[in-house]
Formats: sequence, structure tokens, C-alpha cells
Amino acid sequence: MKFRQIHLDFHTSECIEGIGSKFSKKQFQEALKRGHVSSITLFSKCHHGWAYHPSEKNEQHPGLSFDLLKAQIEAAHEIGVKTPVYISAGIDEKMARRHPDWVLRNKDESTTWASDFSQPGYHLTCMNSPYLDYLLDQIREVITNYDADGIFLDITGVRHCYCQNCINTLIAEGKDPYDEKNITELGERVYANYTRRVREVVDEIKPGLPVFHNGGHIRRGRRDLAHMNSHLELESLPTGGWGYDHFPLSASYSRTLGMEFLGMTGKFHTTWGEFGGFKHPNALRYEAALSAALGAKCSIGDQLHPDGQMDMTTYDLIGKAYSELEAKEPWLDHVTPIADIAILSQEAVANYHGIEEDRNGSLGDVGAVRMLLEGKYLFNVVDTDEDLSKYKLIILPDNIRLDDCLKDKIAAFVKNGGKILASGTSGLMNHADDFAFDLGATFKGSSEFNPVYFRPCFEMEELLGTAFVLYAPSYDIEATGELLAERENPYFNRSVRHFCSHQHAPNDPSKRCAAITIGKDGAYISTEIFKEYATKGSLIAKKMALVTVEKLIGESKTVKTNLPAQGIVTLMNQKEQNRLICHLLYASPVKRGDGVEIIEDILPLYEIHTTIKMDTAPKQVSLVNTKGVETDLPYTYENGILSVTIPKMELHAMIVIQK
Repeated sequence: MKFRQIHLDFHTSECIEGIGSKFSKKQFQEALKRGHVSSITLFSKCHHGWAYHPSEKNEQHPGLSFDLLKAQIEAAHEIGVKTPVYISAGIDEKMARRHPDWVLRNKDESTTWASDFSQPGYHLTCMNSPYLDYLLDQIREVITNYDADGIFLDITGVRHCYCQNCINTLIAEGKDPYDEKNITELGERVYANYTRRVREVVDEIKPGLPVFHNGGHIRRGRRDLAHMNSHLELESLPTGGWGYDHFPLSASYSRTLGMEFLGMTGKFHTTWGEFGGFKHPNALRYEAALSAALGAKCSIGDQLHPDGQMDMTTYDLIGKAYSELEAKEPWLDHVTPIADIAILSQEAVANYHGIEEDRNGSLGDVGAVRMLLEGKYLFNVVDTDEDLSKYKLIILPDNIRLDDCLKDKIAAFVKNGGKILASGTSGLMNHADDFAFDLGATFKGSSEFNPVYFRPCFEMEELLGTAFVLYAPSYDIEATGELLAERENPYFNRSVRHFCSHQHAPNDPSKRCAAITIGKDGAYISTEIFKEYATKGSLIAKKMALVTVEKLIGESKTVKTNLPAQGIVTLMNQKEQNRLICHLLYASPVKRGDGVEIIEDILPLYEIHTTIKMDTAPKQVSLVNTKGVETDLPYTYENGILSVTIPKMELHAMIVIQK
């Protein structure tokens, strides 16, 4: 799997003529060279439904007069660039209009993405219709006729569909077709059948050819769905609505699955399908470095003009990021992350319990990841299948209730010396409001007050000696262990007859109760503190959570650094080379326009001190900068601690520790 990939969108309307008329082998190759590209995903079929090559199983775009796909593949292969082939699977607008009976239907008979055929836009197809065989024939034709280095199938996933094909399937099975449970179960079967049949078709012709089914999100806790792919491509375009929080969360989970994966961003200022939009080069430099630091390869999305001519400005832009990534590749491949902490994903546990989860249900994942990144902790995001023995602390963010099986798994972890940090309703049993472990508290129920105030019993650097407001739901407890913070309620909740000032009533300091506790097995925070941080970005929420983490993990923290809050640190084990790679990354996104996150300026940092716990003294320590230049780095090693100082770093630095 290549590090420097391009995803070359080419969704082109039949209303446009002269498709590919300015394609030039020389110009195409020059663009790839300027971009330092090692793999480019090329289009067989787009969302409009047209083929970009002669086809017996589809129809060539009416504005195209030659085999564009063949020309692109041959040009790329001639200069050593791989060429996976893209086929729009879940969308085929040409056939959706010819065969509306192949289109996915919602319960009210509306369609998706466009709500009906009077709206401009695409319509999802149903894989439980004759469309599946139509698609499989196209896949078979492409693999037979073209030297594809993989197949990328777009807009796929488990669907809830009420088209007449699905309705009739359930009726034939004697099931109520409008019972959501039946529709959900059928959607799972339909998707599994689709992925199985695709794999069979591919392996008939080119056994083992990589195949990825893109659904825009890797579902945490659904390893079965992940392993229907040969590898993972994490669609995470920061400016397109994902934001810069999303990729670290998705990558920190995906790297626990034992699969190669890449981060898919884009050169666009906004999102997919944008012509003439460009990021600042520093944004792409950061996003490529972020993929590297998190153990991923990188893919950057572009969109080809209908005339087939590559935009050289785009590839000059991409080249600024990929030239640096290319220089750093020797230190990036075949690595595994070292992690002290496991965040048990809310989304994964919801899938484990069979609960339909929406985005708001996983905000604890978002907040926990952001806190640990800013606190410079090494962590993975895990599901219920993960081996916990490699971690020192497990975080149960906000609403992780346990059944007997999960309780036993975590109990084994605790027995071997691990600690738990739970918040909200986490750590309670499914069948009762009782903590499964000794977290220093007895659970009493939901608080009647919102917001509430926490008063820490410890000092927190700049913030001392007061009560801090928290807006997330809170819970009443009675302390049975060490008390880390107390709670004060407002005088009253805001109502028509009881309100004070512009927002909420102040704290009543005359009455206090327990808020954060520590017991034999770990700690408990009696509010949904990770959701609080995801939605409010409250400094006090982060400070209290990280102080609690520090109390539990103490001196066993593997890496410590004075990198600023927005910086990221990771530690990778490159076992084949017998060395550790510590990544230090820093840039500061800002919001401009209508909430678009932008990276423009990269500020240099000076005197970055880092310590790393190691069992034995290193043989050599060196520093690799953004250009891939390696220089010796002075260090000390005392009492199992390696200490180094980077005099100056810009954007991304790698500390290479030869064991």
C-alpha cells in the first residue's frame, strides 16, 4: 500500500461535451511527478453512471471519444505510479432514472440523497435489486480489461431500505416489512451479500486484488464490516464537515484492527466536488504529517476537469506535502503504536449492545480523544474485542454500561493492575444502577440540577479555589473513597418564576456533595465530562479530567513533553528496524467563514523537551525534520528515562531512537 495517493474524482454530467479532449500523457505524468504521487485512483464509472472507457456492461460517456481510463493507467504505470480503479457503487444516476425500482426508498417512499426526482442531485440505489448484478458485471469487465491495482467502490454501507424489492423479500419470509428491526436485519444481510459477491467476482479474475467499500465512516465496534475490506481508507476531509478532530479519533481506532489504512483528505477549500478551491499548502503539509504520526498512509482528493487536463497548480500544492512525506517514508512503514490508555468507544459499545447510535451518542469519544491529545497521552480508541492487557488505564466515557461479559473482561484487566476512569453513567451495570467496580462512590441517580458547579479539592495551575460551571448532565453520588472534587448546585434551575441573570443561577456554596472520587479500582467523575469538552471546549473540564488521569496513571506515563496544547505526540515501534519513532506535530487550526477550519501559518517552536520511558539505554538518538533530514540529537538516559531537547521544530519532527 502506497503512502502518497491521489483520489481523482471525475463525476461528469452527460450535458458536458469534449470529455478528455485535452488529456495529454505527458502533462498527466508531469502532474504526478510534481505531486510526488505514488498511487492515483482513476474512474471507471462516476455517480452520473457513465463509463470513461468502452464498455459492454455500461455505456461510455456520450461526450467521450476514446478510452480515457486505459490512457491514464498506461501513463501512470509507465512512471511507476499505481492505479486503483474507482466504480461508483451506491449511486448510478443514469440507471436510477431509468429504473426507479432500483432506487433506495425511505419509509415514506422518499429517496436519498435527493429527496425525490424533482430535486437536482443523486439517488442511492438498493443492492437488493437487479442493480447488484448490473454492478457486478461492470466490476468483472474492468478487472478483466484493465490493469487495475485495486478496486474502490463508493457510497456503500448497511442501509435501511423500504423499496418494493426489500418489502417483498420480507413478506416472502413471513416478516412485517415495516418493522424497523426486520428492515435493519435485512440491510445487514444485503450488505454482507453485496461485499461477498464482489469479493467472489474479483477473486475469479485477480485473486487477492485490494478492494475497499467506502461508506464515509469506519464504524467503531463493527470489525465484521471493516474486514469486508482488504484495507481501510478513512474519509476525513477537515474542511468538508469532518473537522480536525475526526481523523485522530478514526485513526486511533482503525490502527487497532490489524489492517493497513490511510487517511483521505482533499486539496479543496471546502468539500468534495469543488472546482477552483484550494487549501493553503501548510494545511496539506499538516494533514500528510498527521497521517504519518498516527500510523497511516495518505490520500489527497482532487477533481479532474471534464476536458481531462490536470491542474498543475493543484499538483504543485500537493507536491509541497508529498515531497516531505516521501522523504520521511523510511521511518513510517510497518509501525505499531505504543499506548498507555485505551478509550472504550461509546459507538463501539452501542454496536456491542445492538443500540442504534447517532452522532450525539458518541460525543464522549470525541471529547476523550481531544483531551488526551492535548494532554500528550499515548492512547488507542478500542472496541469490546480489544486485548486490554497492553494498557495501563481504560477510560469509559460518559455512557458505557456493562453487561456481565464486559464486566468480566474489565475485571481481568483490573486484576492485572489496570485502572478505570468512568464518567456519567459509565461503569454501571445494564440491569441496575450499581457500579461494577470500586470507583470510590455509590451511585444515587440523576441530578435534578443543570448546570452544576464542580469545586476541585486539588490545585490546577492557573485555576485555583473556586467553583466551575459544567453544563452536561450530572449524577448524584455518595463518596466511599478519596474525594478529588465536590459539587455545588445552583440555587435553582432556570424557569419562568425562578431565574437569575442571563443564563443560570449562581452556585450555592452552603451545600456540597461528592463530584469526583477515587476507589480501589479507579476513579469516577459524576458528570458527562467528555461530552462537555466535545460540545463546550471547557478548560475546566479538560483540567479536571486530566488531573484525574494523572492520579491514576502517575509516573507510568511513557512520554512527557512541553509541546503546546494543540500539538500532538505519538510513539511508534518500528520493530523490523529495532527502533522507536516519536512524532511531534504542531499546527493550530482556526475557524473562518461559516465554520471552516483553516490551517495557514506554521509557527516554529523552540526548546521542546521530551522524555520517554525505556527499559534499556538507546544505542543512538537522532532527529528527522520535515524534509527527512536526519541529524544526531544529544540525549541523556537516567533511571529508565530518555531525555532530549529539540532546539527548533517546524510543523513535524521525528525523534528516532535506535534500541
